[in-house]
Amino acid sequence: MQIIHAIADLQKEISRLKNDNKSIGFVPTMGALHQGHLSLVKECLAETDHCIVSIFVNPTQFNDRKDFQLYPQKFKDDGELLKETGCHILFAPSEQEMYPEPDNRMFDFGELDKVMEGKFRPGHFNGVAQIVSKLFDAVKPDKAFFGEKDFQQLAIIRELVKQLQLPVKIIGCPIVREQDGLAMSSRNMRLTIGERQIATKIAQTLFKSCTFASLKKIPEVTEWVIKEINSEPLLKVEYFEIVDGNTLQPVSDWEEAEYAVGCIAVFCGEVRLIDNITYKKPE
Repeated sequence: MQIIHAIADLQKEISRLKNDNKSIGFVPTMGALHQGHLSLVKECLAETDHCIVSIFVNPTQFNDRKDFQLYPQKFKDDGELLKETGCHILFAPSEQEMYPEPDNRMFDFGELDKVMEGKFRPGHFNGVAQIVSKLFDAVKPDKAFFGEKDFQQLAIIRELVKQLQLPVKIIGCPIVREQDGLAMSSRNMRLTIGERQIATKIAQTLFKSCTFASLKKIPEVTEWVIKEINSEPLLKVEYFEIVDGNTLQPVSDWEEAEYAVGCIAVFCGEVRLIDNITYKKPE
């Protein structure tokens, strides 16, 4: 596995690969890799000739400076994991490499970034769009792979590709969970042993809500999920919304959407966790 730090060096290698008619797959990450990330790498390896993974903790997508500073970084361990999967190139640029000058671009995603994460993390998705567009420009992938745990982010990136008319196919990959159901996340590393045990209540509540969604109206399901999770003193729901899986806009009736997704953000102690669940339309 090659480790490349400079965009110019990366593009030389990519040019060589494309001259050999190799397809390029790309998995952008912020490091602190877990099995969820590695599932994206494996999918990338299965679908393309050459897999490139980036590790870059992007400062412009953190609306909370403390959150940025606390984001776990384990570059050496990440490199070993990627070698084991068969990744071909690890692209690990510096902040100066990605932002030689301030990026003042502002993106307009309509209503997609006005709800949920966009509402509670102002500027977050603009920062995501800045770095993803820069990475796509550097890597020029044929396919890029993103986890569905970040459901809203996936929708934003698809819209970004559409707006910029980029020749890359976006592949969404299923959420990977721990055995007890907790969605895998780099932030899980920040949980204490006690918090880690309690955090399982988030997924368990979402799963349970699916079992009676067909019997209850959306406002009732929403109220129950929030109340159930908040009944644990260490957990605090920031938001839980059942939205149209295509538009991300809240729905009040199961019939309003082709498919509905329950998206949630919960503080477990000081650690903010997100998750989502897809509801089958009642028959």
